[in-house]
Amino acid sequence: MSISESRRDSPARRRVLDTATALFYAEGVHAVGVDRIIAEAGVAKATFYHHFPAKDELVRAYVEEQSQLGQAAIARLDPRSPRAILLAIFNLIADAAEQPGYRGCPFINAAAEYPDPVSPVRQAIEEHRRWKRDLLIKLLAEDGRGDPERTADILTVLSDGLLVAGHLDKPTNLRELIHDAMTAVLD
Repeated sequence: MSISESRRDSPARRRVLDTATALFYAEGVHAVGVDRIIAEAGVAKATFYHHFPAKDELVRAYVEEQSQLGQAAIARLDPRSPRAILLAIFNLIADAAEQPGYRGCPFINAAAEYPDPVSPVRQAIEEHRRWKRDLLIKLLAEDGRGDPERTADILTVLSDGLLVAGHLDKPTNLRELIHDAMTAVLD
């Protein structure tokens, strides 16, 4: 195990990242300071900076971990038809929106706080969005769509809207909206 791997696996780093994740999602990235994260994680300032030399590196790690969790959730979906997987992916939005404390998409939220497209945080967000778009294109092509790239773009816009509406509007019929919207796009 290399030094960077052991740092990545340390309990102190995990506490910092878990604490930051909870605070960033609940309150926003810029609203939460490093001193608060250090205090709530119960680590020394030197330990924090040993693992995350700058707050933006912690935010990037948060975004990357959210991407890994999202990818793992999609990987756990039953391998059925491409269309069924697409619908199941979109139903994950309704699953998330039903959770207590749901504040919308962590990627959209972080992107709103990091408008510079060349920032490392924004690059991590874009990497996740590319991964998701590529997955949609693959599934749409397997489903026989004539223009999977264009349809993936439409589904990305739809997904973003559903994620925001799930937070702001809290529609009780979100699953029905997802089903109707997916049917309209795919049929």
